[in-house]
Amino acid sequence: MERPNKSSFAAGFGFGTTSGVITTLGLIIGLATATQSLTAVIGGILAVAVTDAFSDSLGMHVSEELNSGNSGAWSATISTFISKLVIALTFLIPFFVFGITTAVVICVIWGLLIITILSYYLAKKEKKPVWEVVGEHILITLVVIIVTRLIGLGIEKYLKN
Repeated sequence: MERPNKSSFAAGFGFGTTSGVITTLGLIIGLATATQSLTAVIGGILAVAVTDAFSDSLGMHVSEELNSGNSGAWSATISTFISKLVIALTFLIPFFVFGITTAVVICVIWGLLIITILSYYLAKKEKKPVWEVVGEHILITLVVIIVTRLIGLGIEKYLKN
């Protein structure tokens, strides 16, 4: 096993966290809009938390091997898996406490908060304007929310006919 590599660990953490937010939010918005089913949303979150964490961590592992040989591949793999899994699972909490509509709103706020904090940290680390980095990442997150909402509405309409 390799020595832990800070930059590979950070890359995996950043990727896993961002992917955890974007993928899980998209799934929540789409499923909640299309089905209004708490069971479907909770099942979807659990499925995506596990399968996408494995998928993303394997993708990160292969990417690190291609880019840098074996140096850092396992650090990136493990940090991607853990961050993706944990972040995705945090989106379950509102659904156990609130109704589906309120839980979705809380999840959107939670997701935007995570993206904002991660983007702020990245901007400071890279010495870039905070508003540019945060704004760009929030914009992308909002596009995902809007597109998956529209997809959910389309599916709901199609299924009602």
